[in-house]
Amino acid sequence: MTTDTTDRAADAQGSKLRQAITGPLLYLFILGDVLGAGIYALMGTLSGDVGGALWAPLVLALLLALLTAGSYAELVTKYPKAGGAAVFAERAYKVPMVSFLVGFCMLAAGVTSAAGLSLAFAGDYLGTFVDLPPVPAAIVFLALIACLNARGISDSLKSNVVMTIIEVSGLVIVIVAVAVMMGGGGGDVARIGEFPSGANPALATLSAAIVAYYSFVGFETSANVAEEVREPRKVYPRALFGALATAGVVYVLVGLASAIALPASELGESSGPLLQVVAATGVPIPDWVFSLIALVAVANGALLTMIMASRVTYGMAEQRLLPVVLGKVLPNRKTPWTAIVATTVVAMLLTLVGDVGTLAETVVLLLLFVFISTNVAVLVLRRDHVEHDHFRVWTFVPVLGVASCVLLLTQQSGQVWLYAAMLLAVGVVLYLVARLTGGRRSGGRRTDDRPGSPTA
Repeated sequence: MTTDTTDRAADAQGSKLRQAITGPLLYLFILGDVLGAGIYALMGTLSGDVGGALWAPLVLALLLALLTAGSYAELVTKYPKAGGAAVFAERAYKVPMVSFLVGFCMLAAGVTSAAGLSLAFAGDYLGTFVDLPPVPAAIVFLALIACLNARGISDSLKSNVVMTIIEVSGLVIVIVAVAVMMGGGGGDVARIGEFPSGANPALATLSAAIVAYYSFVGFETSANVAEEVREPRKVYPRALFGALATAGVVYVLVGLASAIALPASELGESSGPLLQVVAATGVPIPDWVFSLIALVAVANGALLTMIMASRVTYGMAEQRLLPVVLGKVLPNRKTPWTAIVATTVVAMLLTLVGDVGTLAETVVLLLLFVFISTNVAVLVLRRDHVEHDHFRVWTFVPVLGVASCVLLLTQQSGQVWLYAAMLLAVGVVLYLVARLTGGRRSGGRRTDDRPGSPTA
């Protein structure tokens, strides 16, 4: 891979946005998005597939994520004002329906992810403070998130840095506590190589990589802030690959620590597996301290995800890709209230699945289609030459990226395919409704279709 070393002031020429994101801030932005709530919830699910060899699917998932990250690095630095995967698809394929489906997959993945995170929030971590049924607690949690979202959330870079530090601190506690446990002669290092009885290690690792992949997604959202990055052609690749590598190292260490501290059977029984790991070490850390850190990490992930989902819904409604009613805003708060309500209701319904692992796999399935589109778009857009230098990934990387996504798709269960198909079917119906109603509006006498207007 190569990237230019020249710095040009024209990176942000013509932009309405302030270029306030430096390299370190972009690194922390991506790290905070990737190194988030997933690892707090999914370690127990992974243990069901690979036993104590938790590190194996995490390493494989990192390598697969890096392939698609290479494609994002090229497209973002080539089109630093682009708006992410949907815009890349529009440039490459010029088929509105394809662009819509790519964008809707991102939207559906966000809502599904929030549902999974709400269940993680309502599990053993919340149980440290209060004993409530998981699904009702998850629904109430999503309602509170919606209220915060509607009130208006100031998602500044400074707050992201604080939340990232909190999230990382919880994982560092896990690693250090197990290290202290080992220093005292506790734990069982032999477990890190133990797969479930009768399991094929290669197939088990591949199957678990689907869930592990969920822990690395989030890097793709950084494409949406490219226009606010200073010198993106120089800064973006370093921040992207650096953040993914950092997350990978931390995840592998947490996986090793979890297996050493507890047998797979105990990890798999907990909805707050890392809390159980810390408790098993005997290190005098109150359960409520670690639970609070985990709850902050999960809540922040769910809030950011729902903010993204509601804004994507609003933006697609503005472009008449979704019904215009989803573009209404609160007059004082200037927040997209109908989009917030719609995405929250869908997330609440998805919590009835009651299985964090299944929801995580559904998120991955939806994002795999987005990643396939982006990897192919890199190759298609090689014919589109731009005047400035940009990061260029080796040609075999997006090819392997497509192959890796297809490989992971083959490992998904029929139930996960059904959930994803249902979500996409809803999207297609909404798209057709938007096209029909949009056509009628454009052909009528009334042209005032602004969100919040009587006709919107």
